[in-house]
Amino acid sequence: MTYTHADPTEAPAPPDGDPIATTAPDPAIAVLGLGYVGLPTSLLLHEAGRSVIGVDIADARRNAIRAADVDLLEEDFRRLDDALHGGEDRFEIVGEPARIADADSVLICVPTPVDEERRPETSALEGACRTAVEHARPGQLIVLTSTSHVGATRQLLIEPLARRGLVAGRDISVAFSPERIDPGNEVHPQELVPRVIGGADERCARRAAELLSEVASELHLVSSPEAAELTKLYENTFRAVNIALANEIEGLCRGHGLDPIEVTEAAATKPYGFLPFYPGPGVGGHCIPCDPYYLIDSPARDSLAAAPLVETAMEQIELRPSRMVERAEIALAERGRTFTDSRVLVVGLTYKPGVRDHRESPGIRIVRELSALGANVSFHDPLLERIEIGDAEMTSVAAPQAADYDLVLISTADPGADHDWIDDDTPVIDCTHRVLAGMPA
Repeated sequence: MTYTHADPTEAPAPPDGDPIATTAPDPAIAVLGLGYVGLPTSLLLHEAGRSVIGVDIADARRNAIRAADVDLLEEDFRRLDDALHGGEDRFEIVGEPARIADADSVLICVPTPVDEERRPETSALEGACRTAVEHARPGQLIVLTSTSHVGATRQLLIEPLARRGLVAGRDISVAFSPERIDPGNEVHPQELVPRVIGGADERCARRAAELLSEVASELHLVSSPEAAELTKLYENTFRAVNIALANEIEGLCRGHGLDPIEVTEAAATKPYGFLPFYPGPGVGGHCIPCDPYYLIDSPARDSLAAAPLVETAMEQIELRPSRMVERAEIALAERGRTFTDSRVLVVGLTYKPGVRDHRESPGIRIVRELSALGANVSFHDPLLERIEIGDAEMTSVAAPQAADYDLVLISTADPGADHDWIDDDTPVIDCTHRVLAGMPA
């Protein structure tokens, strides 16, 4: 069931019968977690005229938001300035989770990463859901947006609420609607991307749709929270599998002396049956390196069908940064050098072009591995001033000179970045296959 709203105020009508009564004097919305999802979502809701209570327990994050020292699209910076300084008292940033009791609706937007063993790390999600359940009251709407395993909404919200005497669909509304934010993507901002919604029942789904119509132009309702949860996992697993394939094709292209970008873009001229994915040093960020593990390592995994294709793809993705280190070793050996007597510069440590986020960055993995093998490693990234590698802190080289290094490895190429300092005398491994070719990154 899909709803398209040119006017966000034209939300789908509730089903027959009275909607679940609300009890808040002011239909404020609480957003639990003000990260890369929660903050821009809060700003869109504020712009739509809603009162927003933004809750984040991290003092540093709240201070960064107030100082506008955050990673946002240009349009979201405008929204943030309006929310903070527009003269209306409708946007609060607080650190007390209990404030969600003051809201008519609650959006849970906390991270769901994986640990060092690539197992889902759900402590933040479980804590946020416990908080929502603890402070829930009759009439509220609670929408979980954080990616998680199939069944999470039921296990962490619907069932605990019922134990409190708040039955979803009767006393309270509960739904799952996965975020689809792509940081740094100005072509597909959040408000233009369709939103999938799965409610505990139809009434819950429609109430969630009424709220989310204010931040999305198109809504697609599915039959259950579980269907929406699997939808999100399928989306990013699809991307992971195809990136693994693109990296494999890149290896075949290299073996034949061909340009993988040229081959990919030629294949993409087919108007059906093909979507272009491009090779790189690995994958990073909050989704592709993490979400498939919530599918293949779910609590119900033993009772599900096997997923060998997904597991193999994730194994290859995990190995990809190490493959780049192996190429670096070969490039140095061709010049009669080893890691222990070489200076290596890694260019670009954020996980993708144009953002400051370096979570799960393959570039940082490459720096760690090169350092562990004895190389004298430096990095250059105009968006990332410093990083910590083990117990050491590294600072970005402001104006690199190719002559200072025995090898340059380009992991991420930011839009408009200057690479003219790279000369023909220093070996370069361009993991993007775009910089040396002079193509837009």
